[in-house]
Amino acid sequence: MPRLYSLLQATLPLTLGALGISQPAQAQTVDAGLGTGQQSSAPAETQQQDAEDVVVTGSYARSLAAATETKRRAAFGVDSIASTDIGKFPTQNVAEALQLVTGVAITRPRGEGLYVSVRGLGPQFQSTLLNGRTVAINDLIENGGANGRQFRFEMLPAEFVSQIDVVKTPTPDMTEGALGGNIDVHTFRPLEVGSKTTLNLRGTYTTMTDRVKPNATAITSWKSPDGTFGLLAGAQYWGKEVRNDRWYNTSWNLNKFTSAAAGGLPAGLYTPTRTRPTIETEDRKRVSGLVSAQWQPSPELLTTLDMLATRLDVAYDEFGLDIYPDDPGTRIVPGLTKIEGNTVVGATINNVRFMGTREYSLNRHDLFTVGLKQDWNPEGWNVSGNVNWSYAHSFHPSYAEGTVRSRIQFNGPLTYDTSGGYKRIPTFITPVDVTNPANYVLYPFNIAPKNSKDWDFYSRLDVGHTMDGFLSRIAAGGEYHWRKRDYARRDFTVDPGEVPLNTFAPNGYQQIPFDDFLDTVSGNGPRTWIVPITGVFYDKLFTDAIANGPLTAGDLRASYLVKEKTASAYVRADYELGSAITGNIGVRYVHTDQVASGTLTLGTVPTPASFPKTFNNWLPSFNLRAELTPTLVGRLAASRVLTRPNVTQSSPQISVSTDAPTASGGNPDLVPFLATQFDGSLEWYFNRRGSLTGALFYKAMDDYITAQNVNIDIPGRGTVLLSTQVNGGNAKVYGAEASYNQVFTFLPKPLDGLGIQASYTHTSVQADYTAGARPIKDELIGLSKNSFNLVGFYDYGPVSARLSYVWRDKYLSGTGSTTQAPTYQDAFGSLDGNISFRVTNKTLVSLEAINIAGAKQYSYSDLPLRYGEINFYGRTILFGVRTEF
Repeated sequence: MPRLYSLLQATLPLTLGALGISQPAQAQTVDAGLGTGQQSSAPAETQQQDAEDVVVTGSYARSLAAATETKRRAAFGVDSIASTDIGKFPTQNVAEALQLVTGVAITRPRGEGLYVSVRGLGPQFQSTLLNGRTVAINDLIENGGANGRQFRFEMLPAEFVSQIDVVKTPTPDMTEGALGGNIDVHTFRPLEVGSKTTLNLRGTYTTMTDRVKPNATAITSWKSPDGTFGLLAGAQYWGKEVRNDRWYNTSWNLNKFTSAAAGGLPAGLYTPTRTRPTIETEDRKRVSGLVSAQWQPSPELLTTLDMLATRLDVAYDEFGLDIYPDDPGTRIVPGLTKIEGNTVVGATINNVRFMGTREYSLNRHDLFTVGLKQDWNPEGWNVSGNVNWSYAHSFHPSYAEGTVRSRIQFNGPLTYDTSGGYKRIPTFITPVDVTNPANYVLYPFNIAPKNSKDWDFYSRLDVGHTMDGFLSRIAAGGEYHWRKRDYARRDFTVDPGEVPLNTFAPNGYQQIPFDDFLDTVSGNGPRTWIVPITGVFYDKLFTDAIANGPLTAGDLRASYLVKEKTASAYVRADYELGSAITGNIGVRYVHTDQVASGTLTLGTVPTPASFPKTFNNWLPSFNLRAELTPTLVGRLAASRVLTRPNVTQSSPQISVSTDAPTASGGNPDLVPFLATQFDGSLEWYFNRRGSLTGALFYKAMDDYITAQNVNIDIPGRGTVLLSTQVNGGNAKVYGAEASYNQVFTFLPKPLDGLGIQASYTHTSVQADYTAGARPIKDELIGLSKNSFNLVGFYDYGPVSARLSYVWRDKYLSGTGSTTQAPTYQDAFGSLDGNISFRVTNKTLVSLEAINIAGAKQYSYSDLPLRYGEINFYGRTILFGVRTEF
């Protein structure tokens, strides 16, 4: 036993840096405007007490102490997560690290964190910065659906990140753009890291694919002996195979079968729309590089260069069976319906289209960013110049990889029954054999290549002066931001006619290569079917003449160009009322010039059009921080904030569905979301390893952008339902959040390595607006009323273990329209875990698991009787070794 205790004593200091390159945990003040930091306003005796109290038991406790200290000293409301948190949790990217921050929720399509929401507001309401600078944004191109302001966090390897700050009460020097939170991601820098190299080798195993893909990360840093120059470089290769089993429904239609020819149902009833059992697969490969250089010839001067490059390739292959109970010409059989309330939960419908679908695309996302910052800090002054250029490109490398849709079809009767609820596969049966190729004929073949380019140039200058007295510091600065989004889409459609599949391509189809589709979900829907083989259909139908054809009017309507120039200036004053009360007040002025260009169809003639728009906004803010006692901190904050519309929402473009009489389009006359927000919090730091905090927040939103649906005539397609956006609603968001973390150092050894971290957020909304003609009351898209996370951890000696559960309540995912019901994403929770063991002073082995409980994601349309989606992507296991030398 004494020998074991000696071993633990020897290994304990080495466990404090599980990555080997984590930031020090000493007290520091986050002040995101100048990046130079401010001196702590805490009394000297408090600082001394803190310094004597810095004794932590393990790497996670150490990082928790650092994040707690950041929050405690900050001049504004912020929650942080430090490098050991990110490196030690089961995180595939930065989004999954952020889900442990109070008030943060993420979307996790196909099992991977992608977008981030703060305090119930969706991804577009967040402003994401990289090392304090704006960054270009990659877009969704798999099936279209471009947005333009939602940062894809899968582009940032978690292993490159030293700290993430989520700012909830902004100051006037912060770049505007967030109604939810300002998310600032900091990458490693050499003068912080020192001279060392780390190598991380892992395998990623997904239970649904039963395959392992390799992952490797190397980071090396060098710091000159005199400490004036440093150079850091990192590289990563990351691979993963994904399979997601999905039962999918687009929505529920109102009054579809009221005419005599359609079956003569009474008015006011809902029936299902397009439904698709489908298996989605992805082969994901990401290659990333990081370079950072710093030169500090004197304490007053610091030059920092940061570069990051990422290429993410996602090869998407989908095996689907589309079922269209809402096609024109379908007829519900009178007398065979089952009705509950206003929902037809069971019926037989004749002349329903069944379509075997194979969809393939290679979706490539490139991101490159380079930034240069110069700090000059002579006595009493802070001067900072910052410039950054970034470029994001999301595209398909070739036509053969540009969302290739190969489809076959037959028409037959459908009997359905959904009375079992949305958590089981509804009864969906037909007497026609969906696995017999003789039953199918061809359906129009489609290729839809997309090309999204985003340029971002950012520059700013800040000057601050520190002084004695009530005004402790005055700062002013200006910022210029230029952004350009160029989005192009083509749709090649080849109609071969209703040619029998067997005569067209006797070797051009296959039964889906899976025999366990949603096998843990009960129900009586199709479990296997046949689909086309992509290569056969592509070679036979996509000729050179088609590929070289001119742009169509539809291609022109779907493409757009948006340029945005923003000039802003601010003044900020920091004040002190004695030693216990500090804060800041100021105002930011923002001038935005926007030009949205695209093509409109006037009659049958495509006509280029440009729409200039100018915005001028004043954004005042106020923060107060009060040290009520040496361990109790209170805060009050108020500010005016804005979020600009998504680029697609502002663009004069129309994208028409290839499968249904619907379309989506932009509105260049939109103005930004604006909100006045208030925040109050109380934070108890009962020791350096523990805190209990609570906050109340309120946001009054102006000019809320809502959906509008109108019928328009498209040449060659007839009448379609166009979904667009208008300013026209007000909303009030309010809520409360609480967090608690503690390491139980009062327990006897070795139990003093136990700890807990927990947070809870409640968000409510008052809203009254319309989506089309449908009234929406007290709901916003993406807003969950309740969310929480709970983490239990143990760090002692060579052993580190963690178990976390992250949960969010249901939320509105689609507002619907005049004739379609709104959709809801059901509540979802994920249980994740990690265990690691330090086998030598420099080497750590680890085992991590994501979605341990095998949770499924569900959605429904307005009522649980109306099934929506079932998604199951299984579990992800990561295992590997990390070493330092």
